Amino acid sequence: MHNKFIVSAILLSFVALFYITGCAPAVQQETTYEKLSSERLINKLEANRRKVKTFEGTGTIAVKTSTFDNSASFKVILHKPDSIYINIYGPFGIDLAQILVTKSDFTFLESLNNTVYTGALNDNVLKEIFKIDLPLPQLIDAFTGAVNLSEHLYKEPTFFDIVQDKYLLTYIDSLQSTSTRYSIDVRDLCTVSAKHEDLKGNSLLEAEYKDFIFVEALSIPKRTVVRRQSDGQMISIEYKNVSVNKKNSVIDFKIPDDADVIKW
Repeated sequence: MHNKFIVSAILLSFVALFYITGCAPAVQQETTYEKLSSERLINKLEANRRKVKTFEGTGTIAVKTSTFDNSASFKVILHKPDSIYINIYGPFGIDLAQILVTKSDFTFLESLNNTVYTGALNDNVLKEIFKIDLPLPQLIDAFTGAVNLSEHLYKEPTFFDIVQDKYLLTYIDSLQSTSTRYSIDVRDLCTVSAKHEDLKGNSLLEAEYKDFIFVEALSIPKRTVVRRQSDGQMISIEYKNVSVNKKNSVIDFKIPDDADVIKW
């Protein structure tokens, strides 16, 4: 009887402790962080973007336009500043296409038909290949989940503030009659959105960045979505695996000897 009484008392004590702990108001701890000036913030972000020399990743890419809507698994290898290689896979890992783009030319291997298209690179060719109207530098930034802020270096933003946990910056270009707005997490300095608009507020180009991971001390979004609302274009890139500045990163793209080669 005495032992039962002790056991009951202990159980009641645990129940009471659990109840008190569960009902007690949570102690909120404030996260401290260094508040940066707009100049230091932009310099840090741009310096981090430039630290990425090579980039490799595997995941899923989806493209949607007024005439095209499809998704596929892919592998990408990027060598900055101007080389991008993509391997597109179908169901069961079937090789559908391989694409190599540099600043001067492109090579597109349509694997199922064993046909190679090659020629000089221009924005129209990029649009035909990737189905979205982005120049090569912006396309590379989309695949690396980066935001190019070089044009804002040493410039004061039109608007700069900290709202809750975000830096908010706006740059107005009166000559182009456009504005660009950025939202940046104050804790880890991850750019979560960038919006390019005309002065009437109509979206020209916008990007969202989510699910950040840190690779080689650099923040990389696992998911990037870029939209051109005026054209109804969208590209979504979601990574499963990412590596940055990998030693001996090589783009190994060989054209089959029996492939039909077509000059574009």
